[in-house]
Formats: sequence, C-alpha cells, structure tokens
Amino acid sequence: MGKFIIKAAKTGFTFSLKAGNGEVIATGGEVYNTLASVKKGIESVSKNAPTANLEDQTVEGFQTESNPKFEIYKDKSGEFRFRLKAKNGETIAVSEGYVKKDSCKKGIASVRKNSVDAPVIEPEPEKN
Repeated sequence: MGKFIIKAAKTGFTFSLKAGNGEVIATGGEVYNTLASVKKGIESVSKNAPTANLEDQTVEGFQTESNPKFEIYKDKSGEFRFRLKAKNGETIAVSEGYVKKDSCKKGIASVRKNSVDAPVIEPEPEKN
C-alpha cells in the first residue's frame, strides 16, 4: 500500500507518493502555501488518478484526451515522464524521468493503485 508524505519546504509544503516498497512514484506539481492546501492537492490526486485518461504525447498525431488525464511526454534529455492533470487542467502530480516508455506506464499504473486510500503522513512539528 502506498502513502503520501508531506514535507515542509522553505515557502510552504510539498508531497510525494511512495509505493509500498518505499520508492517515490510521483510528487506534487507545486509548492502549497498551507498544510490544508497540500492536503487538498493530495485529495485531488487520490480522486483523479484511478480514473484519469491516458494521453501519450510521444506518439505522432496523438489524440487529445479530456481532463483528468495522465500525459506521457519526453523531457529535454529524452526521458519519458508523466504528469497528472486535474479536471480543471492544473498539474497535480509529476513523475521522475524514465528511460523506457514501458517503465513510465508502469509508474502511472502504480500511481493509480497506490493513491487510493493511501495514508497521509504529516511533517513533525518543529521543536523550539
């Protein structure tokens, strides 16, 4: 079972989704200002990932899918990546780079599976 890990950043909060084996399979698409807003971002991933369409932008003449959707694309270094877009078109999660498209697709499948009912681990409060 996966879990969401919230981390405090200099200007707010970020999150990552870890698979059962501890590997990070996706990170939040932005830095959130508050703990409440990062939790809403996590909620959005949990809600949208399982049923999101798949749009493979690495195929010539690819079909544009409606949101929510996973977009597979190639980055500047030629690696495959995915981003998950919510119904409103905002990017809510992104992946690391993958050498093979098949591995990228497996990453998407893992996000679909691990984001459902995943516990949310909050950062420890700072001690004074």
